[in-house]
Amino acid sequence: MQAVSAPSALADARFPDVVWPVWRRLLFRFTVIYVGLYMSPLKWAGDVPLLNLGGNYYSMGESWLVTLANRHLFHVKEQLVPFNGSGDTSYGYAQLCLFTLLALIGTAVWSALDRRRAYDRLSYWFLVALRYYVALVALLYGTIKLFGQQMIFPSLSQLATPLGDLLPMRFSWLFIGYSEPYQFFSGAVEVLAGVLLLWRRTATLGAFVATSVFLNVMMMNLCYDIPVKLFSIHLFVFSNLLLLGDARRLLDFFVFNRPTQPKRTYAFTTRRARIGWLVLKASFVLFFGLLPLYRAYQYSQPEPVAGKKPPKPKLKAGFYEVADFRVPVSFPDSLRWQNVVFEEQTTGSIQTADTLFRQRYRRGYFSYDLDSTQQTIAFRKFADDSLALFTLHIDRPDTNRLLLRGLFRGDSLTVALRRTNRHFQLAERQFHWLSEANR
Repeated sequence: MQAVSAPSALADARFPDVVWPVWRRLLFRFTVIYVGLYMSPLKWAGDVPLLNLGGNYYSMGESWLVTLANRHLFHVKEQLVPFNGSGDTSYGYAQLCLFTLLALIGTAVWSALDRRRAYDRLSYWFLVALRYYVALVALLYGTIKLFGQQMIFPSLSQLATPLGDLLPMRFSWLFIGYSEPYQFFSGAVEVLAGVLLLWRRTATLGAFVATSVFLNVMMMNLCYDIPVKLFSIHLFVFSNLLLLGDARRLLDFFVFNRPTQPKRTYAFTTRRARIGWLVLKASFVLFFGLLPLYRAYQYSQPEPVAGKKPPKPKLKAGFYEVADFRVPVSFPDSLRWQNVVFEEQTTGSIQTADTLFRQRYRRGYFSYDLDSTQQTIAFRKFADDSLALFTLHIDRPDTNRLLLRGLFRGDSLTVALRRTNRHFQLAERQFHWLSEANR
């Protein structure tokens, strides 16, 4: 099953063109247009100088066209929500409809203008472009997993959140983030798929690995309601398209137990063309393979002391029980503070239903600024907010007790907090070769 490099003239002599049936030609034209729109290089070349400017204009034009088509044709939602960390927003579905419509129109126009009955050469180069795109995605996502940067180990606030309050997406995220070795393993497999896809001789094996990887990712997204369903489905389909290019050879080898023919290839016949291709390939590996790896490594390292900002004053991290909570009688019980968590950074959370804070899984999240000279603590919804939600005076009788006093929602508030050695077994990262019982 080894691919044979040969000049195009030799390749054509050994593999004469066979007339494609009409259905295959139509399907090929539609696929080329749709996949070309979906993986437009201008959208993912943001790290490449000069190309990033064109990518910005392309994205603006695409956004305008998607919005216009949705308003007059698709009506997915009256007001489209753009991509925001979720790839399954209403904009994503309107974009999917637009790409499908444009691919159908493009197929009709292409079919009317082009009477060719075979696209062997174009199919070859289309699959080359597609495998480089799949390699790009596998390398990017695999690299950040290698350094444990996609799924983070549960914070103290998340450990203090009841399991039943978590949504399935967050539950799955914490499941992977809990184990750094497992996340490293999953990232290493993705990087392996990306590396194998970069070379023609290993491309088929890379497509097998990529299909397995993205099948697992797709099923995770579908079964745990992770909002990257459309993207993962596309990656799984694209990986299978790469295998379809070798379908006849794979069937002969794995199913029919017959000898296989060498893979049809098209090589550059001039020295200038070969050098140009090597330069393009080296640039791809640099921008989308080595640079992300280097950046992920830098991000995982401690900040250099010389450029390190003076640390902000912060409270002792830990789980604090609310020993006393004094508010006016009219204060709603649902807004009372049950417990407070201060994280290692100047962030934390409160078990309360108060929407004044950033609510997530029945906990109110906040950022804070501690003023040691004025003995005050300012609570903010987000770290970069210019105005504080409220400011309280803080007393620290000892290292494990805090007393907060001041105005809160226009009324006087007094909160006594006591730090406890809250024990979370999950945080111990337990592992046992010998297990006498199902724990």
